[in-house]
Amino acid sequence: MLDSAEIGIIGGTGVYDPELLEDKREIKANTPYGSPSDLIILGNYGDRRIAMIPRHGKNHTIPPHKVNWRANIYALKQLGVTRVLATCASGSLKEEYKPGDIVIVDQFIDFGKNVHGFYDEGNFYHIAMAEPFCHELRNGLIKSARDAGISLHDKGTYLRIEGPQFSTKAASKMYSSFADIIGMTGIPEAILSRESEMCFAITATITDYDVCIGKPTPFEEMKLVMARNIDNTKKIIANIIREIPKERNCICKDALKGAEA
Repeated sequence: MLDSAEIGIIGGTGVYDPELLEDKREIKANTPYGSPSDLIILGNYGDRRIAMIPRHGKNHTIPPHKVNWRANIYALKQLGVTRVLATCASGSLKEEYKPGDIVIVDQFIDFGKNVHGFYDEGNFYHIAMAEPFCHELRNGLIKSARDAGISLHDKGTYLRIEGPQFSTKAASKMYSSFADIIGMTGIPEAILSRESEMCFAITATITDYDVCIGKPTPFEEMKLVMARNIDNTKKIIANIIREIPKERNCICKDALKGAEA
């Protein structure tokens, strides 16, 4: 099937590179939830079929609180995607999580204001989220980074705020009691992917310290950090695509079993 893929990539701030793919074509997806963030790029990476979505649109015109999360995930599911790799820029809430570091997130806390789910009426499900990210994908990302010689944190708690404003100092100090890094995206995608029985994992890149730490990153330095983050993330994503097994042996594929209310 031409309009199909097995692996989805959701590109965050700065990390959207269709040149990764061969035999590319753009498709417009229609979903019951409206339009995804942009046209979806379908293409090949080796023998793997990939679907790529720029979370904020190709020209970064969609702020985090306006992303159509359900349309993006539904569109990937329609294409046959079973595994989703997301990238997220983030701020650090802890001294040891430094600007330029990579974090393969293992837990999240959501301080967003909206509920995200596909089952708003009729049958609904209470899906298990104790381990919210696919262990197969996480292990693959960790190995991919290490094989590329990229240092990383192999776990970390990601706290999501809805944005688009950044935190006050008081809020940031509170958040630092709960989590390691902070951002405005990723988590609705994790929830919706689990509801869709798709594997999902986040590669988070730290751009700067959040205001609770009081170590502002000069703008010129931040640009260098972001450029390095983008380069490292692309290497990690490219490496893992080659290694993802064809068969899934994780809890994600059975997420709805026994979860119906």
